[in-house]
Amino acid sequence: MRIGNVGHLESIIDIQPGPSRMATSRKTPPKKKPRVAEPPPADALYNVSLDKGLQVLRAFDAAHRTMTMVELAALTGMSKGSVQRTVHTLQVLGYIGKHPQTRRFQLLPRVIEIGFNYLAAHPLIRAAHPYLSQLANASGETASLTEAVDQEMVYVAQLLAPKFIPVLTPVGMRIPMYCTSSGRAFLSRLSEAQARTLLEASARERRTAATLTDVDAIMKRVALCRKVGYATNCEELFLGDMGLAAAVIDSAGRPVGAVHVSPPTSRWTMDEAQKQLAPMVIECARAISHAMAH
Repeated sequence: MRIGNVGHLESIIDIQPGPSRMATSRKTPPKKKPRVAEPPPADALYNVSLDKGLQVLRAFDAAHRTMTMVELAALTGMSKGSVQRTVHTLQVLGYIGKHPQTRRFQLLPRVIEIGFNYLAAHPLIRAAHPYLSQLANASGETASLTEAVDQEMVYVAQLLAPKFIPVLTPVGMRIPMYCTSSGRAFLSRLSEAQARTLLEASARERRTAATLTDVDAIMKRVALCRKVGYATNCEELFLGDMGLAAAVIDSAGRPVGAVHVSPPTSRWTMDEAQKQLAPMVIECARAISHAMAH
């Protein structure tokens, strides 16, 4: 399959994804370590109050959907007084509220506005959408676009396939570079030194029995990606889940993201996925890169 001529492919493949049947991962979200508040940098323009507000908003996640004032203080490393003032301000602005039964604090839908504005205005996402749609329909598997944030990749777009998927990975979710196909694909377009620096700065936890944590071993996978044009991951992050990814690059050859599909081990072997899906992923990434350059 060739991805690159949207009009031609639309005449061959119906690019409207059907309803998805998703099942969330059975893995328990990792516990978030308490974040000790660090002193602000020596910058007269640095706004400490804004920093604290963002710390409180980031403290909520799947493992901490609701919290008390004391729990927020412990998780952010802020004093109870600072947390109280920050939470009150966020309540007035409509970003935090109290659960009607437990009276514990929780995020409110207005928080989505902050991230949505980024997604809505992002040229990469606009350029990628038709090609991700084609990839999802042609492969029969969920197609995703990720961007790098520090030593992680964050989902910024996703086209769900109509088939069952074992792991829920919504837009906004962050995954580590070192043990994912998208992360390795992104690293493959950096210099050897840059890729190694990012890996060495990562907290390389063993997520499953298959997870590679040794930097040299991971760098061998990155080098292979440079050679063949795509990266792989087989149950290194989630059991039952694989990944095949290719980097999206700008006109100067710098990586700006990665495209990947997530074939489950219940439907594919890695050999089958590499033979059938890898060429589609590579072509999709090339098409998006070309669209971004023009």
